[in-house]
Amino acid sequence: MATNLATKPEDTDPSHETAESSPETAVRPEELRLLEAMLFASTEPLDVASLAKRLPEDADVKALLEQLQADYAMRGVNLVRVANKWTFRTAADLSWLMTRESTETRRLSRAAIETLAIIAYHQPVTRAEIEEIRGVITSKGTLDVLLETGWIRPRGRRKTPGRPLTFGTTEAFLSQFSLEQLGDLPGLDELKGSGLLDTRLPTGFSVPSPSDDPALRDDEEPLESGDELQLTLAPIPDPEEPNSGESTGA
Repeated sequence: MATNLATKPEDTDPSHETAESSPETAVRPEELRLLEAMLFASTEPLDVASLAKRLPEDADVKALLEQLQADYAMRGVNLVRVANKWTFRTAADLSWLMTRESTETRRLSRAAIETLAIIAYHQPVTRAEIEEIRGVITSKGTLDVLLETGWIRPRGRRKTPGRPLTFGTTEAFLSQFSLEQLGDLPGLDELKGSGLLDTRLPTGFSVPSPSDDPALRDDEEPLESGDELQLTLAPIPDPEEPNSGESTGA
């Protein structure tokens, strides 16, 4: 029985106890704070040599890094090694929080601006009617750009041969141009005063007064299920772009 209760030599060996606790004693709290501050303040990852220059000479940089990495393992930011350099990064499972949405400002072409103005004032209007007013061919690409902005929408189909799509503006159009209703669009006198129209206009020239009524007109039919698929087809090249050889003559 006495031999079974005997203490093993390694249990009482002071050197063994010191060896096991040496990694903990090598990481001094003040050095850990210094390391943490340097990594937080740096705008780029730092290697071990760069960190060692600002720490006490006897500091065990590798042990400090391992300890700091363990301390941050379950936090919102983690200490990671990238190309043998160390830096703080958002925890991988929280990266979705850092997703940033940005708005890209795109300038509309002259063709798109003219087409939008015609749709706003003459809606519901078909592509052929837009071309008749502008005096030039309107490509599918121009309409696609306006559809992507969400400022126009297909309303229905005209009750004429070929049943062409009719287009009108949307609430997003009103919001973009700070309009409460379509009736707030500039009239003839306002357009003249702003210089957007020539003061010498043909006799009988007038600016239409568009209606906010979303209901289809008597000459329109509801859209069909396949119309949405047709509108998602890839746009064809816009012949109205520069160097396209377009003639703008009437």
